[in-house]
Amino acid sequence: MPNNDRPVNGQENPSFFDLIDQTPPPPVLELDTKPSTRRLARLRAAWKESWQEGGFLYQRWEEVFQARHGSWHEAANWIKAAALFGGLSLLVMMLDAAGDIASATLKGLSAVPATNGGDGSGLWGTVDHPVRLFLADQAAHLSVAPAALYAFWQLTGLIGLVGGFFGNAGARIASVLFGIGSLAMIWSAAPDGGRAAATGLAALMWALASMFALRGLTLRPIVHNHPPQYQFNPALHLHATIPAPTPAGDDLGPDTVHPLQR
Repeated sequence: MPNNDRPVNGQENPSFFDLIDQTPPPPVLELDTKPSTRRLARLRAAWKESWQEGGFLYQRWEEVFQARHGSWHEAANWIKAAALFGGLSLLVMMLDAAGDIASATLKGLSAVPATNGGDGSGLWGTVDHPVRLFLADQAAHLSVAPAALYAFWQLTGLIGLVGGFFGNAGARIASVLFGIGSLAMIWSAAPDGGRAAATGLAALMWALASMFALRGLTLRPIVHNHPPQYQFNPALHLHATIPAPTPAGDDLGPDTVHPLQR
């Protein structure tokens, strides 16, 4: 008889399909000649048998109940497989939804005209207007709309700010590159008379934003002083063999000459 589970209380734990094959039909249906009726009766009897103590479904329910109060390593293998499969499926769905949201966001931002709010007036316009002019001038030589470049520039700055605030290393690198690129664009497209002021003002704004994007970042090396797990104590052990002292008066060796005795 094949089984799929470990023995329970020293007895084999049959699977649910084994119980269907082994469960005899009820006595009432012994004279019934319909195979479908007999099969349905066996199925009902096997269902009731599997929920009794020591049955297949009873053991699965006990494993689910124990997994709620135990650790991940103590859970049954089928529970781990189901959890991993569900987690991977959810991750794929989230990535697919995130891709659709990002695509819709880029399309929505691209539909915004690139000249809105780009008259150069105000504190933000002094920094934003040169960026718009630079991107519009470069887009004339590329197969992309100026609004798409400007939308991507805004999205990069937003992701770098939010992701850097939560300590993501990639987002912090993106924030640094965003600031350097923005300063270069402002220096290139700002008017000659106010180029230095516009670039300096953008650098100050970027520094203020970096207080959030680079929060907690330090350039000091982190030294972890942990005691060694294994301590080696060298010791020198000398084993010297000391000869036994010879008896007194026996320095000349064994006495082979004995005086004559009468």
